[in-house]
Amino acid sequence: MSRIAARSTAAASKPERGSWNITIDDRTIEANRGESVLQAALRHGIEIPHFCYHPRLSIAGSCRICLVKVEGVPKLMPACNLSVAPNMKVSTLVPEVGRARQQVMQFLMLNHPVDCGICDKAGECRLQDYEYAYGLPRSRSTEAKHHKRKLYDLSPRIQLDNERCILCSRCVRFTREISKSNMLGIVERGAHAVVERLDPKSDDDPYSDNVIGLCPTGALLSRDFLYQSRVWFLEPVRSVCTGCSRGCSIDLWRRKKEWRLRSLGEERNSMLYRVTAHENPEINGPWLCNKGFDQHKLMSRERTLTPMLGDAPVSIEQALAQARDLIARARSPAALVSALASNEELDVFKATLGARFRVYAREDSVAQPGEVVEDDFLIKADKNPNSYGVRERFGWRTLTAADAQAHDLFLVWGDWGDYDGFGRARVIHLASFARQRDRHADVLIPLSTTFERSGTFCNFEGKRNRFEKVLDKPPLVQHAADVFAQLEAELAGPQRLQEAS
Repeated sequence: MSRIAARSTAAASKPERGSWNITIDDRTIEANRGESVLQAALRHGIEIPHFCYHPRLSIAGSCRICLVKVEGVPKLMPACNLSVAPNMKVSTLVPEVGRARQQVMQFLMLNHPVDCGICDKAGECRLQDYEYAYGLPRSRSTEAKHHKRKLYDLSPRIQLDNERCILCSRCVRFTREISKSNMLGIVERGAHAVVERLDPKSDDDPYSDNVIGLCPTGALLSRDFLYQSRVWFLEPVRSVCTGCSRGCSIDLWRRKKEWRLRSLGEERNSMLYRVTAHENPEINGPWLCNKGFDQHKLMSRERTLTPMLGDAPVSIEQALAQARDLIARARSPAALVSALASNEELDVFKATLGARFRVYAREDSVAQPGEVVEDDFLIKADKNPNSYGVRERFGWRTLTAADAQAHDLFLVWGDWGDYDGFGRARVIHLASFARQRDRHADVLIPLSTTFERSGTFCNFEGKRNRFEKVLDKPPLVQHAADVFAQLEAELAGPQRLQEAS
């Protein structure tokens, strides 16, 4: 079992071997020994409402919305904490259960502010859905609501609204059992109990943003996404985090085409609004580090959008022609291959231009000051998503100062600080993001980002993970695979003519 699976399931109940038949609402299903009635029901598509239960966290049994009727048991039982037994008969739709759900919802909504109109959780709020399905048409309380702190900064990344909190303790259990930071706890008692940061002076949890998605109400909110968009205007696209060699699966949220904005600027239609974890049991489970949640901010960096010859903008045809001439005249060309490239792009480069160049591997990204370099959960020290793919195809030969002086042409693929170490060698640079440099590349060709193409990465364990195109690339920006194919075709043309003559 991987560390991810081990930590994710350590607090959850573990099914024993074997199975029994149980009946839920006159439907017979197969339940694994040791699992709860709720787990068995959800696995077979039977909906039992729940707030505090989560399959990767310990059982709290605090919300009581999952109460069910069990034949032969005089009182209602919480399905999340009730183990299955042979020939068990469970009812979830009898009037007694319906009244219990109604009473639980009445209790949870007693002091809730009901500010759904301004809450970012609207459209994804389990409390809102269950109140509509099981709640009373109107509150019977005549007492004033008990007020708590609203929308204050729990951390630089998260806002907390204690009035919306139902004390399900999901967030608290996450910081205790999964991230192990013990960042959050429940303080005070009774109606005064609130979720709070236990030590305000402690370092931020590098996995803290997971509690935003865990929260079933609008109590914990992302400060970055706050008031940006309603979720029903957006759609998720599966992608891969490029923050490290773990290669976690993520969902990137873009605006739906049918909900395009017309008056707030076209850039609002071609931006990424937020990132959420995409559950992948093989790589990251349902979790993601904070750097992964910041993937959409990569698009805010200044892009390289125009082909250049030196400091002069040119057409892409002129840039490709000059690059072809430099490659054809070079006596000792070298290529610095990007660890941010997809497997498919690496294959195209190897098949088209790989034999012409001495290939060196390079890291596009390194750990930044203050960043967690590595831990025993998700974060890896290698901050590039496809070092494995590069190593598998080309090995991992890095460029030394002596190597740099031995070549008369460098094809640099990916971001690069400067070209001073290349001496008088000519430079063809394929880059996505702009940087200030004292020396201009001889040829600069703008490349698409991971968000503007489809492909796969191999993480540090060699596990392949696919990402899909999220946004359209700008007009003059090229895909690396297309650039290599065009250069190879143009270089092969004169050779074929020479062979034919």
